[in-house]
Amino acid sequence: MSDIATDGHFTEPGVGGTGLTLIPRATEKQTLKDFKSDQEVRWCPGCGDYAILAAVQSFLPELGLKRENIVFVSGIGCSSRFPYYLNTYGFHSIHGRAPAIATGLAASRPDLSVWVITGDGDALSIGGNHLIHALRRNVNMNILLFNNRIYGLTKGQYSPTSEVGKITKSTPMGSLDKPFNPISLALGAEAGFVARTLDSDRKHLQSVLREAAAHRGTSLVEIYQNCNIFNDNAFEALKDPEVRDDVTLRLEHGQPIVSASKAVRRRPDGRLEVAERASVPESEIVVHDAHDPDPSAAFALSRLDEPAFEHVPIGIFRSVDRPAYDTLMSRQLHEAVSDQGAGSLSDLLGGGDTWRVG
Repeated sequence: MSDIATDGHFTEPGVGGTGLTLIPRATEKQTLKDFKSDQEVRWCPGCGDYAILAAVQSFLPELGLKRENIVFVSGIGCSSRFPYYLNTYGFHSIHGRAPAIATGLAASRPDLSVWVITGDGDALSIGGNHLIHALRRNVNMNILLFNNRIYGLTKGQYSPTSEVGKITKSTPMGSLDKPFNPISLALGAEAGFVARTLDSDRKHLQSVLREAAAHRGTSLVEIYQNCNIFNDNAFEALKDPEVRDDVTLRLEHGQPIVSASKAVRRRPDGRLEVAERASVPESEIVVHDAHDPDPSAAFALSRLDEPAFEHVPIGIFRSVDRPAYDTLMSRQLHEAVSDQGAGSLSDLLGGGDTWRVG
């Protein structure tokens, strides 16, 4: 968890043997305008990415950080244009490898706030291995996974999150693949912070971003994002004012898990189920514990998803503290080069298992 020191800097624990790393704060108040770049935003009109961009641009001033201490790293896909549209440092990297590049950056520069922008194809297909290892290592960065359940940049092929039977240009008879559940995947990798939100719900989206930014270690935020060209209305049940309150199961720490008409309860066999709220006594409604160190309950919640969106948990599934990779690495390096350590870097490089060429 970040905190603010008396000298006006953000503080992070345990780096370099001093116990603190200082992240310079902005000296003047910032606004949304400060984080808008001069580049023309080039997404299809009506794309959900516009709403996410606006939410992020208006959220960033809250961090109170200098723009040169904020970095957005993206892979390949429609969402990966993001760094061009933010007046911060950015890196448009290669397909699926944004978490790996961000890992190196976050580990070597603890004075930076590092954000990864990726999509369901970029993160869960070619980038799947990089994603799960970033999550298990708990590198101090924030991963925003835009999930529109389709490949948009390459014009409408099915993606790793497309539902079974999905008709697309690459699956004209319907997809045969069982889709990934990004939340279940992240929890299976024991990510410390896992959440889901929606592109069109700015208030909720920004509240999740706020919690993710405050979390020390890797945060994974899945954002349901509408692709109005190749997969329009994929999340309409969560947006339609007539049904969304019945469909959405709000996850709030310490609160019963309910929608307007449904409630989550535990079955006699221990599994969770969604039932009509009127039929469930208040004492039987599951109360959400986002800080439970055991990820089993959060994983069970992630399995309540319905492909037809009859009920969908939205919010922070898990938020627990565990040592961040970059902090542990910095401590280890500090010990290795100290007088009390096992040796020095020069001793390692000049050791017996080296040779000179030429």
